[in-house]
Amino acid sequence: MSDQKVMLSCKDVSIRYMVGDFKAIGLKEWVVRRLTGRYHVKEFWADKDVVFSINEGDMLGIIGANGAGKSTLLKTVTGIMEPTKGRIVRRGKVSALLELASGFDGDLTVKENAYLRGAMLGYTRKFMDETYERIIDFAELKAFEDRPFKQLSSGMKSRLAFSIASLVKPEILILDEVLSVGDGAFKAKSEAKMREIIKGGATTILVSHSIGQIRALCNKVLWLDKGEQIAFSDDVQGVCDTYEEFLRSPAGTKARFDPEEIAAKRAAAKAEAERQAEERRRQEEERRRKAAEAAAELARLRADSAKLAEVRRILKGGGK
Repeated sequence: MSDQKVMLSCKDVSIRYMVGDFKAIGLKEWVVRRLTGRYHVKEFWADKDVVFSINEGDMLGIIGANGAGKSTLLKTVTGIMEPTKGRIVRRGKVSALLELASGFDGDLTVKENAYLRGAMLGYTRKFMDETYERIIDFAELKAFEDRPFKQLSSGMKSRLAFSIASLVKPEILILDEVLSVGDGAFKAKSEAKMREIIKGGATTILVSHSIGQIRALCNKVLWLDKGEQIAFSDDVQGVCDTYEEFLRSPAGTKARFDPEEIAAKRAAAKAEAERQAEERRRQEEERRRKAAEAAAELARLRADSAKLAEVRRILKGGGK
């Protein structure tokens, strides 16, 4: 039984959108449709019966194609939305980077926006005063701190948002595609920062289309497809292998795609590879054993030959 503290758990979480309801179409359109008999409400389930839990220090990677329900799930996890069904239990302060442009004012300076974003995340002025220089240096925006925020590129904005969220030592950090922004050097730096956060005990959720990032950073993975939970596992490499095989399969065959069947085939292939490796190891041990026996026999024969030569020498000497 693990002693690790469960920081976040989703218990049969389902999230429904009502398409065409009063809130979506407005009062005028609602009245018109009601009077003409064209008022219909459709249900759209963005996520259905999602179940997972992550412990202190875990990094969960969420994978899936566009429209899988990943971002909607994150909004529910952070408390922005309430699940239609199920329950989410959080233990710790959540810091989230979901929509990188949110929480900033284009007319304020970069420095003012850093403080604004910090306030939105619940950080005090004193804390931001103590942390600001590290935030701006990590984002590599010191030369831009007095410029209007709207003059920054999208990559610069993302760097600032990531710096604020990651340098404040959150207990639960949620990132939606933010490690894919910036140039190669900043990506490497942000990934190194993520590893530092994980080692510090923070629990992290990362949504990314970069399977390489998921493989390198995460110790658990959740796979969603059209709102359905396909897999939740600590076998990150295995699930990523299956997901990539799913992406490579022709569009017409994806409906018949069975992750369990693929996983079973992968497990069988792994078992066969292990069997062959064990057979090669056994054969190598047998070869070494026979070589050792042959060497021992050769040594014995040489010793016997030396003894026989000594006896002959003694007998020959006695004859004289």
